[in-house]
Amino acid sequence: MCRNIKPLFNFEPPATDDDIRAAALQFVRKIAGTRKPSKQNTDAFEVAVEEIYRSSKRMLDGLVATTPPRNRARFEELKRLRYKKAEQR
Repeated sequence: MCRNIKPLFNFEPPATDDDIRAAALQFVRKIAGTRKPSKQNTDAFEVAVEEIYRSSKRMLDGLVATTPPRNRARFEELKRLRYKKAEQR
């Protein structure tokens, strides 16, 4: 999966609509194999982003957490440290 798509569920502060839309955009870019679609493909690209955004939003709204929310800042810091260690190898 795309490294730029971050987990969105069960975090404090919760994911925003912008976070969900950004993840949908990254997903569509990944499966389309392009960062920016051609003029001919723009409509299909934008429809896909919107559909994935709505589906993701609906899923996140319906999920039930059984653990306390994770701290987003701490999660991102640990992720950066893991990435940095992997680069050093």
